[in-house]
Amino acid sequence: MTKIIIALALGVAGVLAVLSHAPLSLPQDVYERDLALASTVESDEVALTELVVEPVTDDRPVVTHVPLPDQVKAIYMTACVAGTPSFRDRLVRLIEETEINSVVIDIKDYSGTISFRPESQAWLPAWQAAQCGARDMREFIADLHARNIFVIGRITVFQDPFYAVRFPHLAVKKADGNTVWKDHKGLSFIDVAAREYWDHIIELSVESYNLGFDELNFDYVRYPSDGNMRDIAFPHTAASEWGDNRPANLEAFFRYLHEAMTDESRFATWRHEGTGRERAVPWTSADLFGMTTTNFDDLSIGQIQERAAPYFDFIAPMVYPSHYPRNYLGFSNPNDHAYTIVHHAMKSGVERMRAPTTSLPGFKHERMGTSTPPIYTKLVYGPEHMRTWIQDFNYGGIYDADKVREQIQASYDAGVMSWMIWSPSNNYTRGALKAPGTSELPVSLKEPVTVTKPSDNTVE
Repeated sequence: MTKIIIALALGVAGVLAVLSHAPLSLPQDVYERDLALASTVESDEVALTELVVEPVTDDRPVVTHVPLPDQVKAIYMTACVAGTPSFRDRLVRLIEETEINSVVIDIKDYSGTISFRPESQAWLPAWQAAQCGARDMREFIADLHARNIFVIGRITVFQDPFYAVRFPHLAVKKADGNTVWKDHKGLSFIDVAAREYWDHIIELSVESYNLGFDELNFDYVRYPSDGNMRDIAFPHTAASEWGDNRPANLEAFFRYLHEAMTDESRFATWRHEGTGRERAVPWTSADLFGMTTTNFDDLSIGQIQERAAPYFDFIAPMVYPSHYPRNYLGFSNPNDHAYTIVHHAMKSGVERMRAPTTSLPGFKHERMGTSTPPIYTKLVYGPEHMRTWIQDFNYGGIYDADKVREQIQASYDAGVMSWMIWSPSNNYTRGALKAPGTSELPVSLKEPVTVTKPSDNTVE
């Protein structure tokens, strides 16, 4: 060791000499100077060996998640129920006593208000004005996680009467260009192309994931439909890069949202554990009108399945039989044919997901040749990219255990193994649900399985 240290002090020639054991012929003063230098180096070397490297500590607060289930089987919970312990506890018991393994909780509902107190000052008014919500939302989510329940947060996006009143320059307007438009329920919408609002939604989404929600479900990602559509204007859409092209403006939002939700740095103020995935970002899903699986236009709301699919982990069509028009598929009352309606819709959606080409343009579609009408290549997805919204509410007909279960079976027979049940009242038909831990294997699209007929037993 001493020879090597001396050699370091003596330079290249000295190194070669020391390593070859050759005699050194140096003047005495140089020898004494270099010996002193070597002694200093040796002292420093000893000191370096005594340094202890402290491990880097991550002192960020921790939020624990639950991994995505192989099959998502969810029920929906309103903000009011989430804030009512006695009611929400009944739903938690229903989850634990049946095959349900996930819950969809309102973060932001039709009112535009939110269900928990945010850190964001921009979102604080939406909490302060809320009539419902859970002051203990973080603790409630942690309790659900302790029970191995996957938690999905639902965010209604462009339906937002609260924000429209506070920021009317971003709202959908009447034809006069000044008055805020309202639908038949008196609810207002934000213009899809109002980019300032996009960042507002992203801020809420980031805070929601950091609160503990495992997945973010985006609803009302569309232009309005239920109101006086002759007296309506979209100033931001008209002034956008894509003008009045509603599908393009909506896809631009999807793309912007996707980029934000896959940016891990946005969520880095918290340490996310137990996600079951490599990156600390939320799972995402989008709710689309049921007829987006069968229609090839945008239904005047901007929604086209192929233009939404690339930007979310899951696409969830709301294929409620009651929402299909009279004489759809030749049925005078689609409610009387729930299995057929759901199976047809989801089977069509799966086929379109799997198709490598489409007649529809999109930001991620590439035109093939110069044929007319044009054909485009598109990204291909399997049925696991879809979830089925199941109807469990009496609208247009009575939805008992048989009718709820046959919708679930129709989803399976179409190849879609995950589903979410919608009941606005949060009263669910227990008789339609199987035992805890029940898991179904994918079935062939060509071989529908016989629908089971469980007895009715509604949770009141």
